Amino acid sequence: MKYISVFLILISFASCQITETINLNSDGSGTIEYYNLRDENSFQQLGRQDLRYEKFRDTIFTFQDYITKYHETFVRFSKADQALFTEHANVKMHIKVDPIQMENFNRVWVDFKKIDEVPYVYESLGLANSLKENYPIHRKKYKIKYSFDGVIFKRSLQIMDQENFEKDKKEWEERKKIYSKYKLVESYILNYHFPRKIKSVSNEKAILSSDKKSLTIEFQLSDCLQNPQVTNLEVVLEPKDFQ
Repeated sequence: MKYISVFLILISFASCQITETINLNSDGSGTIEYYNLRDENSFQQLGRQDLRYEKFRDTIFTFQDYITKYHETFVRFSKADQALFTEHANVKMHIKVDPIQMENFNRVWVDFKKIDEVPYVYESLGLANSLKENYPIHRKKYKIKYSFDGVIFKRSLQIMDQENFEKDKKEWEERKKIYSKYKLVESYILNYHFPRKIKSVSNEKAILSSDKKSLTIEFQLSDCLQNPQVTNLEVVLEPKDFQ
């Protein structure tokens, strides 16, 4: 069963484009968003061609909506799990599946006062599904932490379950050999916007905007799956009095 689960996850990852966008204000507040778009051409190449059985869905909700709607299920979870759900209460989600227009995406975002206080937004949809279906929580094998002190921004990914991560990594390496014969669109993009000009950035592949207040970095999704810490980043902004 675990093998099937991992296989389906890898199929999903191998046919999508993920964009992680952060907008930071001068006071440290801002917005973080994950946008996951399934590339239909890639999806069909992998043998998932019959879209007739996919149902149309276009819904926007907050995690708190689910906590309220499925409260009877919510109280059955452990106190620790309830606390995790509550951390995501303000997270907003938009899911759209349109088999006619061949459009399939999910968007998850949250406003924050301090970026180091944001929940791990990337797992919000999975948690919402666990709450709705009363499934055990599937905890991610890594977490991403952010920090910003007004000058230095950091994105730090930490692997939480090294043993199981290595198992999944081997699974992906095997599937990657199969995927190599296809022309797949699979990318992970960091798209960050800052309140002042960027002085330096740790990743040499970063592309700065003309005003030097934004950056974009694109990774191959397969590289991120095999070595997620490649997405770690440090950005240093120009001092306020410099600008």
